Amino acid sequence: MSSAFLTDRYELTMLAASLSDGTASRPSVFELFSRRLSGGRRFGVVAGTGRLLSLLRDFHFGDEELRFLRDHDVVDAAAVKYLEHYRFTGSIRGYREGELYFPGSPVLTVEGSFADAVVLETLALSVLNHDSAVATAASRMSIAAGERPLAEMGSRRAAEQSAVAAARAAYIAGFGATSNLEAGRRWGIPTMGTAAHSWTLLHDTEEAAFRTQIDNLGVGTTLLVDTYDIRTGVETAVRVAGTGLGGVRLDSGDLPIVAAEVRAQLDELGATGTKITVTSDLDEYAIAALAASPVDFYGVGTSVVTGSGYPTAGMVYKLVARQDADGGWVAVAKASTDKGSKGGRKAAFRSLQDGVATAETIMVADGFEQLDTASDHPEGRALQVLLVDAGEIDSAYEGPAGTASAREHHLRVREELPVRALALSKSDPAIPTVFVDAD
Repeated sequence: MSSAFLTDRYELTMLAASLSDGTASRPSVFELFSRRLSGGRRFGVVAGTGRLLSLLRDFHFGDEELRFLRDHDVVDAAAVKYLEHYRFTGSIRGYREGELYFPGSPVLTVEGSFADAVVLETLALSVLNHDSAVATAASRMSIAAGERPLAEMGSRRAAEQSAVAAARAAYIAGFGATSNLEAGRRWGIPTMGTAAHSWTLLHDTEEAAFRTQIDNLGVGTTLLVDTYDIRTGVETAVRVAGTGLGGVRLDSGDLPIVAAEVRAQLDELGATGTKITVTSDLDEYAIAALAASPVDFYGVGTSVVTGSGYPTAGMVYKLVARQDADGGWVAVAKASTDKGSKGGRKAAFRSLQDGVATAETIMVADGFEQLDTASDHPEGRALQVLLVDAGEIDSAYEGPAGTASAREHHLRVREELPVRALALSKSDPAIPTVFVDAD
């Protein structure tokens, strides 16, 4: 299935106009970045790169798409003819998926002709804005949870395909499992899930519901004990399953108080190894508030799939350099007071001192020279990798393997954050972004 229509109309009208005036073939550099971090967060997490590359493989205009463009007079005949053979032939460099980003970070750099690159704007922003917002929220939750595992269970609070993407982004940022089966199949994410309150309500008694669940899933299962009275539910669960019961889940009440009461009751009943999972509208603040409570697992739904109140990362896609009529390179930038950007091709490095991030250092050049070698910035870690080379997509960043690699990368680079970055309160970015002109 083609992904070419996951776009805004004006991408194609710009392409058509550039074909008419001869600027379509002009070499250009577009950059995807965020002017600021949403919600006063102290860092952002790049996510969605692997999905974007997979969608780019299918970014072509087939008979149905071309027919629609003709029938609805979206573009002229010359543009339709051009799009018949369109395939992205440029190059894309970007931050590795799972990497941290800050204001001005060149998260994605798309190089090619204007026609090649401009049509990717909406797709790139759609994917990275959503997935990075989810991953940023998920990373904050993972930090708040510490060593306690997190499961994503927000599919019912998002559109069906957004739910799959959100599960992937949360996994990259530190969650250990998802309730979404399609995310498990497509991306290799561990899946989990047992029963809802409707299962208990279906049966004549709570005991009958527990007994059937144990008969089918074994004593290692987790029983939902708050459909009726929690204390009675815990007593029934242990009586039916024995002291080897795997876990109980709490989905209501004042969780710090209830968790402490349930832990005490389980211990009194001899079920000292039974784990406690809590759900019920958790976010990073609620998870942090439970740090001292006897909780073993967290299940997070609405908050993680909606970016914990900030469902978009606020990224933009801007032309930052182009060739002029004489073949020379020109840095270009929007000059609006509140929406300005910095022109020029860029290379980014994470400046480190004793393994701790101190700055986001970005070298800027008017021309097209290579800037991203270790010798240019020996005290920093180069942040950009080649994702697409002359139209050839690097498959290492796609699929389950790419997802697993992004998760490993995120957990590794998160260790570079200074301590102040781990706080949940609103503040300035944890490290400054420093632009350095390349001579």
